Amino acid sequence: MSADDSARATPGIAGVGAYVPRLYLPASAYHEAWGKGGAPGVERVAVADADEDTLTMATEAGRRALDAAGVDASDIGHLAFATTTPPNDEDESVVRLASLLGVGPSVPTRQFGGSTRAGAVALAATVEATRGSGAGAGTGSGGSALVVVADSPRGAPESDEAAGAGAGAAALVLTGDAPLAVDAVGEFGDPAPGTRFRGFGSAETESIGVTQYERDAYTRAVGGAVEALGIDVAELDPEAVSLTAPDEKLPYRAADALGVEPARIAAGTVVSRTGDTGAAGPFLGLASALDSAVDAGGDESSGRSPASSVLLVGYGGGAGATALALSVEATDTNSAASSVVPVEAALDGDVELTYAEALRRRGTITGGEPAGGGAYVSVPTWKRTIPQRHRLVAGECADCGALSFPPEGACPDCGSLAGYDDAALPGTGTVEAATAIGQGGAPPEFVEQQQRAGSFPVAVVAFDGPGGEADTRTVSAPAQVVHSPAGTPAIGDRVEAVPRRIYEQEGVVRYGFKVVPTEARR
Repeated sequence: MSADDSARATPGIAGVGAYVPRLYLPASAYHEAWGKGGAPGVERVAVADADEDTLTMATEAGRRALDAAGVDASDIGHLAFATTTPPNDEDESVVRLASLLGVGPSVPTRQFGGSTRAGAVALAATVEATRGSGAGAGTGSGGSALVVVADSPRGAPESDEAAGAGAGAAALVLTGDAPLAVDAVGEFGDPAPGTRFRGFGSAETESIGVTQYERDAYTRAVGGAVEALGIDVAELDPEAVSLTAPDEKLPYRAADALGVEPARIAAGTVVSRTGDTGAAGPFLGLASALDSAVDAGGDESSGRSPASSVLLVGYGGGAGATALALSVEATDTNSAASSVVPVEAALDGDVELTYAEALRRRGTITGGEPAGGGAYVSVPTWKRTIPQRHRLVAGECADCGALSFPPEGACPDCGSLAGYDDAALPGTGTVEAATAIGQGGAPPEFVEQQQRAGSFPVAVVAFDGPGGEADTRTVSAPAQVVHSPAGTPAIGDRVEAVPRRIYEQEGVVRYGFKVVPTEARR
């Protein structure tokens, strides 16, 4: 499509969420371990914790995007999820994402993968699918759409791909009246085998390592996709250019082909802080470009204005690219400067790992599997409690209004058997009791997590009722504690629920909630 008046009828971006794990490995640690360089320009890489994967990161980013846009998950009428590193090669990850976010079961869901341009393809496809009288037109009961992109690539331990491999997720809420519109979409494909690929059955990304060949393939595909936009890039004058970035140097190779200044690429590139985040890379760059409140330290004003025009390009080894031109439309009632897209982003980690700790977190080195034991919970039994585990859905007694978690049996207050109405808890609560599970003390189903991440705290939490902290009704439940550098939380500490992997049994990953101390929440 071209940038004419009809393009403004397409949905635009109303809110952005971004999540990068708080654990990171400095590039110097890789240099020390292997005695050689690594990914050019990458200063550190984000490392997913032992109980994190692309689905939990996607949920974190999705929740942040919904909060930023002020949109409830029940209002989402279309959900797209893109990743090259799903928890399972064959699995409905997007349906699990919908459940974790609280998106309705009848909402159309789409999953994209197979290439690091999957995120850009997902955004372009969602814009096309939801074009009309609102972002959700014809796609379900909701009036908004959600696009979530997450990735956590791997490489052989001694490779440059491993040296640069990061992790992260970003999400965009699309609505019909959003400030940042998608003006044009461009596609380009030109076969260049060997530039980036992952063999069948392999978890490690690799390339043939012919530098000039790879640079030429990248530049040709990215430049071709931008040319296919059918617009004058100089007239668009993008304040930021967000590109797929396996390292920091490669995006700048495309500056001349795109006709943009290197400073515009710098404004939309975060790979030096996150590492190679695959399909999520351009979207994390977009989040940074749109957010004027995040600096390299992650918690102070950057002193720059948010971008009002962005060129986003997803590139896939092989080599194809998808480009999208995004800009704020100034009207009589608002200006481009005032129409800031709200962003909730956590782009910088704050817990440094050693090289050995990073290998453990990634599962590269772990001990043996325990023999037998553990609390067996069948998949059908687990499924019956998914609303509680994924979204903290309690039961409200139909007679007296007391809460029960999980909602089963007689009311704990009045003894009524009248049944329960669903009551979604906000996920905040207060620690009632806490301890730490030391090395060797974990139940068998959690031994692998302990091998990878070490000892972990657990707590009994009094979760707030549907009305939040002011609601006098609470329900108590046990939960693991994450993001607690200070150690085991104290009684009375406030905590918030976060999505995590609980454990894997029968080859099936069980997802649910853990809690993070509110003071440590980013």
